[in-house]
Amino acid sequence: MRSKRVLKWLSIPAVASLTAALSGCSSTDLAKGYLPGTPGGETPTTNHTAAISEFWTTSWAILFGVGFLSWGLMAYALVVWRRRKGDTHTPPQMRYNNPIETLFTVVPLVLVIGFFALTAKTMGDIETPVKSDYTIEVIGKQWAWDFNYTDENVYESGIQYQEGEFAGVEHGIPTLHLPVNRSVEIDLSSRDVIHSFWIVEFLYKKDVFPGKWNKMYVTPTKEGLYMGKCAELCGEFHSMMLFNVKVESQAEYDAYIQSLKEKGQTGKLSIDDSRNQNLPGNGSEQN
Repeated sequence: MRSKRVLKWLSIPAVASLTAALSGCSSTDLAKGYLPGTPGGETPTTNHTAAISEFWTTSWAILFGVGFLSWGLMAYALVVWRRRKGDTHTPPQMRYNNPIETLFTVVPLVLVIGFFALTAKTMGDIETPVKSDYTIEVIGKQWAWDFNYTDENVYESGIQYQEGEFAGVEHGIPTLHLPVNRSVEIDLSSRDVIHSFWIVEFLYKKDVFPGKWNKMYVTPTKEGLYMGKCAELCGEFHSMMLFNVKVESQAEYDAYIQSLKEKGQTGKLSIDDSRNQNLPGNGSEQN
């Protein structure tokens, strides 16, 4: 009777936590692991978000399974082998238990190898270079972004967002335009310090280094306006280093490129203004 009472009290916090977690979200949020955007379901945000979402949710399912099993065994041991009233003798002492120690060694090893393999496969698929329809250069600077649409030989120069100065985050900060269902190579570099190019709903970010070009390959698959920001602390106004990503139809993308040409924004912005001038091979002496 007392054992049932103990189990009842142990189950209360677990049930309460599960109820609170499930009641605060929709089934869609739960299915995508509370990730932003639409990584799965109707239309993934990009060609990579479904795989990233699946990796994320599978990992949590496995970890919660291991956790519930471990917590269940602990609760069982606490109830079954607890000291009874009037029991004063010392429990049997054991130096080791080969089956249990083998289990506690093999299971973590299998989990680590499995997660490593899943990570390597997912990252390999994302990072594999592909022949892209468009190439765009993104240059980070304190504290905004410049975009060179190299195939069309036009550019857009961004300015730092000032909170309260504009009528919403869609206005007043640089917007990267991408055509839907077209593969894009994004080349990333910095003029000053290390930044990080993060498109939140794309579930992907990549560091931006001065004096180095990083590349990311993506195919946007759902039209919409997405939020971007710098994810690397880069100075006083790091939080204002925002940008938008507008995924649009081919016709809208072509019209935007034409509007840049009409503004006279032809050619490309250079990273020659970089503070990092003392690099090998640029003709300047190193300090």
